[in-house]
Amino acid sequence: MASLLVVQGADRGRRFSLSDRPTALGRERSSPIRLHDSEVSRRHAEVRPEGDAVFRLVDLGSANGTFVNGLLVDQATLRPGDRVQIGSTVLLFDSSPAAKDDLTDRVDLLALARAEDRSEIVRSLPVGHGQPMLGAPESAGEWLKVRLANLSVMYQATRAISHVLDPDALLPQILQLVFESIGADRGAILLLDPGGALEPKAVRWRGPADDPEERMRISRSIVDHVLTEGQGVITLDAPVDRRFGPSQSIVDYGIREAICVPVQGRHTTLGVLYADVRGSREVEVEGPDRGRPKGKFTQEHLMLMVAIGHQAGLAIESTNFYRDKVEAERLAAVGQTIATLSHHIKNIMQGIKGGSYLVEMGLDQKDETITRRGWGIVEKNQAKIYNLVMDMLSFSKDREPALEPSDLNEVVGDVVELMQARAAELSVSLEWRPAADATTLHFDPDGIHRAILNIVTNALDAAEGRPDPRVIISNRFDADAQTALVVVEDNGIGIPEPEQATIFEVFASTKGSRGTGLGLPVSDKIVREHGGRIVVDSTPGVGSRFTVELPMKGAEESGDDDPFATAAE
Repeated sequence: MASLLVVQGADRGRRFSLSDRPTALGRERSSPIRLHDSEVSRRHAEVRPEGDAVFRLVDLGSANGTFVNGLLVDQATLRPGDRVQIGSTVLLFDSSPAAKDDLTDRVDLLALARAEDRSEIVRSLPVGHGQPMLGAPESAGEWLKVRLANLSVMYQATRAISHVLDPDALLPQILQLVFESIGADRGAILLLDPGGALEPKAVRWRGPADDPEERMRISRSIVDHVLTEGQGVITLDAPVDRRFGPSQSIVDYGIREAICVPVQGRHTTLGVLYADVRGSREVEVEGPDRGRPKGKFTQEHLMLMVAIGHQAGLAIESTNFYRDKVEAERLAAVGQTIATLSHHIKNIMQGIKGGSYLVEMGLDQKDETITRRGWGIVEKNQAKIYNLVMDMLSFSKDREPALEPSDLNEVVGDVVELMQARAAELSVSLEWRPAADATTLHFDPDGIHRAILNIVTNALDAAEGRPDPRVIISNRFDADAQTALVVVEDNGIGIPEPEQATIFEVFASTKGSRGTGLGLPVSDKIVREHGGRIVVDSTPGVGSRFTVELPMKGAEESGDDDPFATAAE
């Protein structure tokens, strides 16, 4: 499927598919490829299919012109990898032909212990142990040794890139590889900032830079040439190299040999990788270069530096893409949070407003029944917003549980007592079965109270309206497994299997507009902070069982001499 991917501009990251019909590009709202770029004309250009995955780009008389690979065109046939620029937007053309034969159904992954699987592992190599294979044997010729050495450097560069996501940590490693591979005296990586100015990001001297006055002065003429032409260069005798013009900086700073290559990403040049050697060099005594300095940098070094520069560019782009992805996910999460919470708060405020109206009506009419009814609605919604705020605080704050000796029967019993009024309102039977052997454990009583409260609230809502609705809460202790169990069972509507995997995800509610999607995630977070877990067993139409498993903290974990003690009767 042919497509245009925006790699630069306001619509960066968007991909537009091309069909077998002409596709217009422009600022116009009706354009199939609409670009939010003030330098793009309303109808700027058009991509026209010419059959057999061939597409032609045609300029439609735009004000600022259409460019393909940097050249102004009226029309041009697009090839995979072509860069199309209109205004300040750059698009990459991609034409991936569809596979003629789909052979994926001819692959069989054999099950374990199948008779036809006669495979046997005879050798293995851990990841990261590939570099010794690149060492040249003693009998290898010079050509092979050089290429194996270069391959070893690229192997190291690839490994460094795959393990580092921070450019500030990656770029010094790249310079270290440069010094080891080409023997430079100084080196630097300079990257373009958003304003187009070069900024040093990593610098290295061979040996300690003892002189605080010594500075690395890089010739702007060399750097400009590399950035403009997009190619690496070697200058064997910089003061007389005519490619760079009469640059005073080269003459003044005594650079006798320099190598500079672009730090090239997938689509753009990000900066330059520079290295040089200083001081006088030996001269050629015969041949066409007689009298010229002998070059320390060779074509092999240049090829290696170009490859390293490209690897560094890909790594920087990948890091930037990863950072942008994380930021985009963060902003999306913030947006989802605001939208969801706003919806719930709006509903609660409407309830408070309705209750306030009834209170005011009752006071005006001096009708105590209406006043009490309105105040009951206000109180109910006050409790909702209180629970919502507490859940938000519990979920957003990372903290260690405040462990203290507490009676689990007493904490869960408080939850049952608190929820009796709610159960009566929903006409649900709420049954409490405390553990027979009352045991004092070390846990955060406020945290566990909130975790159990959320689970019981969900169980009551699930059982509402069912035949003979009931919720049973029970405690028990498993001394052998050193585990305390709180079980909340209901005969409610149950949870469909596909939804069971997401019930502990934030804002994933099975109660529709009645739920915030915070209760169970908060409970799960609190229990995990205690080192425990919540086990769910649910059957649609039958009911659900939530089992909270809490470890009995030992003395070394809780700081108490007695990990658990039987409470006095």
